Amino acid sequence: MGRWSAAELGDRHIWRQLAPQIKAVPKGVAWDLQQMVRFDHIGAQLLWEQWGKVWPDQLLTTANQRSMLERVAKFSDVPAPKPEASGWMCEVNQLGQMVIGACGHFTKLIGLIGQLLLDCIRLVRNPLRGPWRDISGHLYATGATALPITALVGFLIGVVLAYLMALQLRQFGAESFIVNILGISLIRELGPLLAAILVAGRSGSAITAQIGVMRVTEELDAMQVMGISKGYRLVMPRALALAVSMPLVSLWTILAALAGGMVAADLTMDITPSYFLQSLPAAVKVGNLALAMGKSVVFGVLIALIGCHWGLQVEPNTQSLGRGTTASVVSSITMVIIVDAIFAILFRNVGF
Repeated sequence: MGRWSAAELGDRHIWRQLAPQIKAVPKGVAWDLQQMVRFDHIGAQLLWEQWGKVWPDQLLTTANQRSMLERVAKFSDVPAPKPEASGWMCEVNQLGQMVIGACGHFTKLIGLIGQLLLDCIRLVRNPLRGPWRDISGHLYATGATALPITALVGFLIGVVLAYLMALQLRQFGAESFIVNILGISLIRELGPLLAAILVAGRSGSAITAQIGVMRVTEELDAMQVMGISKGYRLVMPRALALAVSMPLVSLWTILAALAGGMVAADLTMDITPSYFLQSLPAAVKVGNLALAMGKSVVFGVLIALIGCHWGLQVEPNTQSLGRGTTASVVSSITMVIIVDAIFAILFRNVGF
């Protein structure tokens, strides 16, 4: 009798008095709940556990009490979740799942590359109906607006490299070789790589966020209903824009880095800018610049494709949008470094 609800059963004093009495009740006795003033799911759960999750042979209840007990009995049959596995086999299993997931993403990226080739053929066959406004807009967003930050970072990187090299070259009296070292390192490797990393963090994340928001706002579903190709209107304009703007941004970054190195060389080793500019063409062959521009085109296309891929994988919720943007930046930077290493191995004899 009395009140068997969450408010009363949550009182520590009442529970201390009631718990021993409940435990002392033997199995198989008759139960009469009709004298209860209040009865909710907490009281029903308590009685159901006392009964051993089995209905007693004799039970007197009201209709509401019977409904409450039946609801508790129904949901108590749901099996409890199994505890998560632990140990080194669990780690191996997680590693396998990560590998399978990476293979799935790589397969979809290959599909995007194939679709991009088909869309480019479609654009060549009918250039008048191409998305030129989108391409020009992305050219400005990924190219012109990236010039200040790339110039600043490139200039500072050139200054830092020149200062560090000056400390070592001065020990051997080889100050003049700073032109060779700066020219080869900045034009061939660091300039394009630095520009690609900055563009991946800046424009790659923006691409993923744009397409991800379109998924959240159901614009992608609307495009599919209207028969508009996502590859032709979303992926191809961004890939072509980055393929054109990335070499220009890389060249701009290289020039800024060389300017920084030139200033630092003049201040630390008295190598005048005129000598630096005069010695640079002889120290660095044109093949290095051609290789840098070719790498930049590949970097731009890969950054755009990876950004679009993660944007299309976003689910219609904000949490997935954040995860996709983060994964896009990390994947783009990792892919840029891997491809740069492949280029360094394949074209190690070019420009020397």
